Amino acid sequence: MSLAAVCVTIGGCAGLPAMSTPTPRDRPFTPDQVAQSDTNRLATLAMQANLDSLYVLLDKFYRRNPREWRKSGATSHEAAIERVRTAIQNSQPLPELGNRRDIQILALALDESYTGDRVAAVIYGLANMLITAHGGKTEFFLLDSMNATHVSNAARNIEIAVWMLTRRHDREGKPWLISNEISEQGYNVSFEREFGKMVGRLDLLVDMLNERYQRAGINYAHSLLFLQFLPVR
Repeated sequence: MSLAAVCVTIGGCAGLPAMSTPTPRDRPFTPDQVAQSDTNRLATLAMQANLDSLYVLLDKFYRRNPREWRKSGATSHEAAIERVRTAIQNSQPLPELGNRRDIQILALALDESYTGDRVAAVIYGLANMLITAHGGKTEFFLLDSMNATHVSNAARNIEIAVWMLTRRHDREGKPWLISNEISEQGYNVSFEREFGKMVGRLDLLVDMLNERYQRAGINYAHSLLFLQFLPVR
């Protein structure tokens, strides 16, 4: 069982709107897809889906922990969300994080002494870590390369972050961030599922990256060995 599967704290998530996942038919063809291999396309879609998952978690965490967005100086829940989304989409570091990047941000966000908006720091840190692990990009084309080890490490970092959020509490014994609920009042593990989907997408991409070069060699060997024409109808 992955560490993401043990993300359990007290609270509840009832009343949140359901999020729909686009189907292939919902995604129109764009000219830039011509410059993408199957792996490039999968990596691009996975990155978009993982960032969307972080935005879902951003909203969920703020709803469960309103004290956090108030620390940022935002005037509303929605304004706090937009602040973090804009920072991620425009690669603009949040001022309170200084010049820190990727795992440096996560280390700060998950430090007991941190007194700032922990939700913003965690979500921005995870997003920055994901983008860094993918070579600093969110879209991928034929000339782009990705390091499978870095992508795998990103998946493991998510599991570590989830474990820390699950197990660490303040001096009063309260969790840093309230998320899932498993209690007599209800059972809701939507946070765990969202984090788990992110880890699953990253691990699938790692498998494809590792397989890509092996399959290229095997396919070339097949073409030489069997000397067969390929069907056209």
